[in-house]
Amino acid sequence: MPAPLTQLRTRLFRRLPTRCLHTTSILRNSSSAAYDPDAEPREEELVDVCIVGGGPAGLSAAIRLKQLEAETGKEVRVVLLEKGSEVGAHILSGAVIEPSALDALLPDWRTTEHPLSQPVTSSAMRFLTQKYSIPIPHPPQMNNKGNYIASLSRVAAWLGGVAEELGVEVYPGFSGARFLLAQEADAKDAQGREVRSVRGVITHDAGVTRQRTKSARFEPGVAFRARATLLAEGAHGSLAKQAISMYDLRNGKEPQTYGIGLKEVWRVDEKKHVPGKVIHTLGWPLSTNTYGGGWEYHMADGLVSIGLVIGLDYKNPWLEPYREFQRMKHHPAFRALLAGGERLAYGGRSLTEGGFQSLPKLDFPGGALIGCSAGVVNAAKIKGTHNAMRTGMLAAESAFAELHPDAQFESTASPQTFKVKAVTADSNSGEPSSEPISLASYSTAFENSPAHKDLWAVRNVRPGFNTRLGLLGGVLNAGVDTILGGRVPWTLAHHKKAEMRNPSTTSPDALATQTASACTPIAYPPFEPPLSTDLMTSIALTGTNHAEGEAVHLRVMRGVRGPALGADKGVKEDEPVDTHETATRRRLHVQANAGTYAGLLQRACPAGVYEYVADDGAKAVPGNSDAKEDEGWEGKKLVINSQNCIHCKLCDIKVPTQDITWTTPEGGGGPKYTLT
Repeated sequence: MPAPLTQLRTRLFRRLPTRCLHTTSILRNSSSAAYDPDAEPREEELVDVCIVGGGPAGLSAAIRLKQLEAETGKEVRVVLLEKGSEVGAHILSGAVIEPSALDALLPDWRTTEHPLSQPVTSSAMRFLTQKYSIPIPHPPQMNNKGNYIASLSRVAAWLGGVAEELGVEVYPGFSGARFLLAQEADAKDAQGREVRSVRGVITHDAGVTRQRTKSARFEPGVAFRARATLLAEGAHGSLAKQAISMYDLRNGKEPQTYGIGLKEVWRVDEKKHVPGKVIHTLGWPLSTNTYGGGWEYHMADGLVSIGLVIGLDYKNPWLEPYREFQRMKHHPAFRALLAGGERLAYGGRSLTEGGFQSLPKLDFPGGALIGCSAGVVNAAKIKGTHNAMRTGMLAAESAFAELHPDAQFESTASPQTFKVKAVTADSNSGEPSSEPISLASYSTAFENSPAHKDLWAVRNVRPGFNTRLGLLGGVLNAGVDTILGGRVPWTLAHHKKAEMRNPSTTSPDALATQTASACTPIAYPPFEPPLSTDLMTSIALTGTNHAEGEAVHLRVMRGVRGPALGADKGVKEDEPVDTHETATRRRLHVQANAGTYAGLLQRACPAGVYEYVADDGAKAVPGNSDAKEDEGWEGKKLVINSQNCIHCKLCDIKVPTQDITWTTPEGGGGPKYTLT
C-alpha cells in the first residue's frame, strides 16, 4: 500500500500538474539519519488559498471561494488540509446548530440530503443539586426555536462532500504542521514592526521516529505556497497559536479563556427518547466557584447526546474533568434516562469562551484566523458553528476580492459590512502573481458583521461568573445583561490584569490554578458500569489511533514567542527561546507539576496521556541534547502516552508551567469520531 505522502503526491499531479511550482528529489533514509525539518528538500505546490482545518469554518470558506469562482468565471485554486483521517473525524461539539449561516451559504440545503434531520422541539434549563433537578428560567439568548440537533462530525463530512463537488482539493490525513515563511522581513505587523509574512504551510513529515531521526519510510511533507492562508484549526490550533504569538495579534486584547467539553452519545430506550428535546443544566456536580454546565440533547434515530463543559480557569488541581462528567450521570435524572441504554461514543475537546473581549486581530501578513481559531463561540448561547461559518465565508470573500480585483459579486456573509471595490482601469494587473495578498478587508468587514454583533451582545455574561458571588452572581448578571441585550456602557474583564501579563501563555487559565496544598482533594464515587466507566474504557470508544513508533507530538517546551519570532515584551533579548525538549526542561516540569500541583495533568487530561510515575532511570525522551542528565525529580518522572491523545488541547492550555506544546502528529492520527 502506498505511503500517505505518496498518495498525496499522486493526487496532486493527477489533478493539477501544471500548477506545481517546483519539485525536488526525495531521498530515502535509514532509521538513524539525522532529522532537520528546515533542511529537508520538499515539493512545493502553488495555490491561491490554503485552508488549514476541515471544520465548519474552513469548509465554509472553501465552498464560498468556489461559489465565487462559478459566479464570476475567475479561477481560484483552493486546497483544504484536514488532519483527521477523513473530514469530520476530529470534529466534536454538542451540537445544537443555528442555521442562519448555513442558509446564507447554501440557501437550498433543505431540499438536498443533509444530516440536520432533527429540529429542536423543546428547550429548558435546570439547576441540579445532588438529588434534585429544579426548573429555572430559560435565558432568551438560549432560545432554540428553528435550530437543529445534529452530529457536527456528520455535518462536516457533508460539507466536505459539497466542497469537493465544487472543485475544492480536500486532503484528509494531512495537517498543516509548519508555516512556510518569507526568507526575509517583507511586511509589517499591526504595530509597524518589520516581520516575515506567511507564504503557506508545510504538511507533516512522515516516518520520524521517537528519537526524532528519519526512519526507512521517511517522506518529507509538501509545501503549499499560498497567496492566502486561512487557519481554521479549531480552538487553540497549533499554527494559530504560533501566528498569534509571532504577530502579537492579542496586543491590546484579553487573552483567550477556554473550557473543556466532554461528551457521550447513547442509544436510549425508545420510551425515554423525546426527539428534539434540549436541556441545559447548571450546578451539581460542579462547585459554586467552578464555571460550567451540562446538556442533554435528544437527536434523531433514538440517540441522545449528553455532556459537561468545565471552564479551564478552575482553581482546584485535584479536580478531574472526566470524573466530574462520570458522576454527573449518577444524578437521578440522568440515571433514569440512561438505564438500559447503550453508550456508543465518547470524546473531548477544548472550546473558546473569551468571546468579544478575547478576539485577536483577525488578519496577519499572508493570512487570517477564522472560526474557533479566532474564538467566535458564543458562550452564552453555547453555540459557535454559525459564527464560525460566517467568518469563513467573510474571509473567503475578502480573499477572492484581493485575488481578482476586477471581479464583481454580492456578499452573502455580511452584506452590510463587506463591499466589493468598484472596478477601475488598473484593477486587473494582467499577469498571475504568487505574492501574498492582504486580508485586512476581512478584519474591517468583521466589525459590525452578524458574528461580531452576536458576540458583543453577550460579552458580559461569561466574565460575570468570575465575581466573588460565583454561580449566583453569574446567573444574576446574565439575567440583567440578557434583559438589556448587552446595551450597557461597560465591558467586564475575564480575569485580573495580573493574570493577563504572563508572556509565555495565550490563556490566563493556567495562572488561575492554585497549589495542591491550598485546595482540598476531591473524593469521587466509584464507577458504576455501564452507567459510568473507567477512562480507558471510554477512550476505546473514540477510535483514536496513532502510527506505531511515530514521534511523540506532545513536547515539553514553551514553543515560539513573538512578535515575528522574536522575544516578548519583558523577556530579555539574550534569553534563548525555549523550543527544544531537554532533560532539564522535563525535570523542571516534574518538579513543579508533580510537586506543587500534585500531578495536575494526570487528572485533567480526558484521555490518560500524562502520568507521573516512579523514575526507573530510563530516559523518557531519547535523543535529548543533554540526555546524560536525569529527567526525574525526587523519584518521579513524566511519561507521555501520546497514543491515547484525542487532540483536545487541554494540556497546552491548562498546565500551570505552560511548558506543554501540542504539535501535529503523523497524518490521520487521533480520534475517529462519527456521531459527535
